[in-house]
Amino acid sequence: MTRQKKTRSLADKVQIRTGKRKDFKKWRHENPDQVTSTTRFSQKKRQQRKLQAARKQARQESGQPIAIHSETADHDTPQRQDD
Repeated sequence: MTRQKKTRSLADKVQIRTGKRKDFKKWRHENPDQVTSTTRFSQKKRQQRKLQAARKQARQESGQPIAIHSETADHDTPQRQDD
């Protein structure tokens, strides 16, 4: 005995959809000025960005400095001339 195929979703065929996620996504896309993040979410993200910046700063300070554009390197390499 074989399995029956799963039926396709009828979500796109339904005419009246109130309070559904798809409707909210459409409304949100059409009205970007009325959509705002919650203050709790904004504070959480701001805190995460601060922590990320602090970690990056610590990594940069603990890293080994390399001389990319030092004065000695400029004299050893020939200057490129554009025509």
